[in-house]
Order: sequence, then structure tokens, then C-alpha cells
Amino acid sequence: MRRTFDIKDASPLRVVSARGDAPAHNTWRESGVLLHITSLPSPYGIGTMGDEARAFMDFLAASGQRIWQVLPLGMTGYGDSPYQSFSTRAGNPYLIDPLTLVREGLLVKEELDRLPFGNDPERVDYSLISRNRPIMLRLAWTRFQQDSFASLKRAFSDFREAEEASWLREFACFMSIKSHYGGVSWHKWPEPLKRRDKDAIEAFMSEHHDNILFYEFIQFLFFRQWKALLDDAHERGIEIVGDLPIYVAYDSVEVWSQPHLFQLDEQLLPTFVAGCPPDAFSDDGQLWGNPLYKWDVLAEDDYRFWVDRIRFQLQLVDRLRIDHFRGLESYWSVPFGDRTARRGNWISGPAENLFEAIDRAIDLRAIFAEDLGFITPEVLALRDRFALPGMKVLQFAFNTEATSEHIPHNLDYHTVLYTGTHDNDTIRGWFENWNPKEVAFARKYLGINDDEGIVAGMMRGAATSVCRTVIYQMQDILELGNESRMNEPATISGNWQWRMLPGMLTKERIRFLYDLTKMSSRLPEQQSRVQKLASCT
Repeated sequence: MRRTFDIKDASPLRVVSARGDAPAHNTWRESGVLLHITSLPSPYGIGTMGDEARAFMDFLAASGQRIWQVLPLGMTGYGDSPYQSFSTRAGNPYLIDPLTLVREGLLVKEELDRLPFGNDPERVDYSLISRNRPIMLRLAWTRFQQDSFASLKRAFSDFREAEEASWLREFACFMSIKSHYGGVSWHKWPEPLKRRDKDAIEAFMSEHHDNILFYEFIQFLFFRQWKALLDDAHERGIEIVGDLPIYVAYDSVEVWSQPHLFQLDEQLLPTFVAGCPPDAFSDDGQLWGNPLYKWDVLAEDDYRFWVDRIRFQLQLVDRLRIDHFRGLESYWSVPFGDRTARRGNWISGPAENLFEAIDRAIDLRAIFAEDLGFITPEVLALRDRFALPGMKVLQFAFNTEATSEHIPHNLDYHTVLYTGTHDNDTIRGWFENWNPKEVAFARKYLGINDDEGIVAGMMRGAATSVCRTVIYQMQDILELGNESRMNEPATISGNWQWRMLPGMLTKERIRFLYDLTKMSSRLPEQQSRVQKLASCT
């Protein structure tokens, strides 16, 4: 890979008309990196909100990046997917940094050394993590109760007071019942608890008060560490982009506590579930299995469930991607119990009614839409009516007729352009396994030669596009292949496991990314100069 860029005939910045209330001069340009926290290096089996996260932010700042995009931060369940969480608000305890707990006196390092978290520095062993992370956190909880920790206890009390009314106590009760019954889904709990009988819930909470406090304590640790990480990101000039799954997991506190908001039968089982129709990538489509919303019920209180959910997430991140945006215009509804998504149907969603409610409560400029897949004119009209940036993926650009909506000459300023997302192969994996004719066309279209290489050439193609925002997969910056792919849709194992090795954030990679960012006028320090020039035209 060439490490410097000295293209003399690079195209000048193109100015296009703005959508909505965007400035008339579309000159601001930026770039960033997609890397979930779990993929950071760590001696404790999985990436955390600790020193390695700050080292990564130092890498971003040194290489001229403005954005760190992460996957959903929620507490993962079976399958380990961040898009299937026990709660829409609770943070993932796997991300809590053990060494920070050591520094605070809540753990002793020797205790950590006795717990196995996995020996493979390139893959997360979720079976070990799920067994031993709770043990680690129980040790911290026990020490927290026994010792003084006066200031920490005041902070915990303040956290409980601030959060309990909205979600914390409900979540902690849910997790305590779940752990008491061996982790089974709430649908398999005893009938009084399953149906939230008031007396049964109160009796359980009284008997298991300490365990409920433990789950509240875990969330206290998570949000304490997350706030510190977010503050440190802002000090470095980095914005964090979060991700909002469109659907809620069936085995979640929200479906248990608010079943009237979801399409469930009298036995509290789903009647229809979410998915995607068959396409060129899957003959059976994708069967996600999430319960579908009762949009008519949600509309009765002006979609408060969704508004509160987005507002909460925007307290944690600077910008938010809405996953599967098209499902808010119309969604694929599959009969519960089907083994594939083939028998589904398109059903109209809330569309502009939902976004009008969101717009009344929240600044939509912090939101962009994942508008990939089967996209109709109605989906695009919804996106554009509310001036939401959409997404494109460079790997999808190169059909040999040059007609793809993802190809650079069809893009516009408001698009967020990715080399690939967590659902894509890496560039190198794509190059080695994709249609040879399309790969050859990509090389020709972008003018990639053997000296530059396909990875650097594709990144250059993204960087020099008209798009305001460009996001690179970290695996592409590292030139990794298919073995580092984060997720392969429609598969049920082997996903979400990739980890970056220590020592990969080299000076050479900083220089490569910095030069690319400077050449494409995306450095943060270049923006005030470019905007000043634009204001004179």
C-alpha cells in the first residue's frame, strides 16, 4: 500500500444544493472510523472503555479523524449481537474496564488474573466472558458494600435517584428475575411474574433486594465509565456516533413491561415478527424474530416510546444512526413460527407521523438514516422530507454498467459514505471473493494500480467523493481480510468476535490516514479555512 498521496489532478470540491435547512455552502468535510468497543485490544478478553479506548482516540486525533462510530451499546443476550439487547437503555457490562475498577479500589489485580477471559487476542470468547465477567462484577459489588467508598457511594445514590424513575429499577428487577430462573426468557417465568402481577413483583423485589441493587450498580459503573470516555473524546475533538436498532428484542425489559406496544397474542407470544424479504444475497430472506410494534397504540401518546428512546441515546452520543430506516416507512412482517422470511408481507409503517413527533422533541440534525436494502421512492421521500442524511457503501458501487446509486458520480454531499459497514466484508475480503468483473471495474473506475493497491485505492475513492462524511472500517485501515469480518447477516454463529491486536495503531498507519484526510480536505483544521473561502463566493 502506498503511504502518501500526491495526486496532482484530484477533482476540486463539488458544491451541491442543500436539503432542508443545511447551509447554502456545502463545504464542511470530515471522516472517521467504524470500530465497536468490543474490538479494541484488551488483556481481559474483550475491548472495554479503558486505556485502549483512549489510545484509539489518540490514533483518531493524530490521523485527522473527527468521528468514532460504534455499534449499539446495549446489554447483549443470546447470539451476542448488539442489535438484540435485554434493554434499550442499559449498557453492556462487558464493556466495563476492569483496570479502572482496580484503580478505584473495587478490584484487586490478582483477582482478575485468576479469572479466565479467553486466550485468543483476535477473537472474543463470549462463553468465557459471560461466565466470568459477572464473577468479576460481583467481587466489585461485595467490596463496594464492605468498604467505605464514601464519594463513590454518594455518586451511586445520585445515579439511582436520577435514573430509577425512568428505567433503572424496572431493568434491575427484570435481570434479577431472569438470573433467579437460570437466564430463561421472561415468557418462561412463573405466570404471576410473567404477567407482572403487582403482588408477585413486590414480593420478589423485597426478597431479592440486594441482587436488584447489584444490577443497578453494574449500570452505575457502565455509565460512569462511558461519561468519562465521552468527555475524553470531546477533549480530543472526537464525536461519537451511536447506532439505534429499529426493533426491540422479544426477551427484553421493554416487551415484558409494555407488552401492549407490541404485536403479541393472549399468551404474550408474538403474532408477527421482523425480517427482510428474499434478495440477491439470501433466497430465504432474513428472519430477525423481533416482535413488531403496534404503531397505532404508539401513536396514541405521540410516539413517546420512540421519542424517549432517541432522546436517551443522544445523551450518550453526539450523533445517531437509525438502523433499518426503511422499516419506519413500511416493514416486512413475517408470521411467527415461520422458519424463513419468505411468507412475509410489506405493511405500512408510521412514516412522517413518527418523524413529526420526533422533530417536535429532538434536533433531527443529530440523526442520519441507514437507508440500505430494498429502498422505494416512498422511503427516499420520507428521508428527504426531514433532511436526514442517508448512507451509501462503496463496495456496492461497481456493477459494470456504472448505474449503481452507490457509485461516486451518483452521490451527493449529504450522504454518509462507508467503505463497508459491520455487515460487509472488508475491502480485502471483498477483492478476494467478489465478482471479478466488478472488482476489475472498481480498479478501472478509481484508477487503482498495483503500487497503490485495492484497499488504499478504495479508501481514496471514498475520501475524494463529494460526500460530507466518510467512514472507514478499521479493518480496512489495517488491510485485513475476511477473517476479520464483524458480522455476516443471516448467519447465527461466529459473529461479533473480531478484535484488533495490540500494536496495530502504528505511526505508519497514522501517516497514511492523515495524508489521505489532508489530501481530501477532511482535516478538522482545514474546515474553517474552506468555509471562509466558501463564504466569499
